[in-house]
Amino acid sequence: MKTRKLGNSEIEISPIIVGTWQAGKKMWVGIEDSETIKAIRAAFDRGITTIDTAEVYGDGHSEQIVARSLSDVREQVVYATKVFCNHLKYDQVLEACDRSLANLKTDYIDLYQIHWPAGSFKSEAVPIEETMRALNHLKEVGKIRAIGVSNFSRAQMEEAAQYGTIESLQPPYSLFWRPIEQDQKPYCEANNLSILAYSPLAQGLLTGKFGRDCQLAEGDHRVKNKLFYKKDNYQRVQDALDKLRPIADRHQCTLAQLSLAWLIAQPHTQAIVGVRNAEQAIANAKAAEIELPPETLQEIDAIGRTVTDPLDEGAVMWDF
Repeated sequence: MKTRKLGNSEIEISPIIVGTWQAGKKMWVGIEDSETIKAIRAAFDRGITTIDTAEVYGDGHSEQIVARSLSDVREQVVYATKVFCNHLKYDQVLEACDRSLANLKTDYIDLYQIHWPAGSFKSEAVPIEETMRALNHLKEVGKIRAIGVSNFSRAQMEEAAQYGTIESLQPPYSLFWRPIEQDQKPYCEANNLSILAYSPLAQGLLTGKFGRDCQLAEGDHRVKNKLFYKKDNYQRVQDALDKLRPIADRHQCTLAQLSLAWLIAQPHTQAIVGVRNAEQAIANAKAAEIELPPETLQEIDAIGRTVTDPLDEGAVMWDF
């Protein structure tokens, strides 16, 4: 799989990235460690060399699973993890980084990201200058190689960039969820920042596996997802999927692979995809091989807008 530069750094990342929120188990159902480990390893074997995790995913369990999956090939992979919004004071950032290093069984993190801006989820409003000072220190001493942000607005990115070099933004972004195209994406393109898109399959909707009469299992956090629980949105999603299926058939791929291929064809954009098992990991990797001509990209884009144009302007996908 052909790699790409992370922002303006020398770090090489894969266009498909393994996401490991589900590996933490918290807020997910039916997740088995052994299957997750097989999935991560299968992704690596197919050329997916970049793994995204976070301290808050299962309170470190996800990071530990990543280590169990890839420690023997550590030098061949890129670890991206995140510090949560309740740990953004100077000393808290340093302590959180050390915990993540221990969980990941490594002495450096390739990309260390601020998971949510300070003040999110009723956390303390720590000045970004203080947080960036800690991240700059971690970079200087070699504990991290690059700094990124997640769930930041354009204004928040601009402020953070006053105090240090940022290489990436991690936002929710998919064919069915596109607020960043109006605000953050033009900034990322102008400054050569990588976009690491999470929920690139709209939490499974773009796989087509959720039918018109879908009932989510108890405990599934998708019951708070605006694309799932708001009936008008959900019906527009189903209508769009019906239009996408013939395009996937033409390219001899699945709906998920088509959606990922469209996304990673967008400027500066990579896709973070969660995996439950090895079969999903192998299928995701194949998306990087699909070449979509410009007219097909435009056709897919127009279908996606039938879902996204009527949405409210909120940038967060969930009503937590």
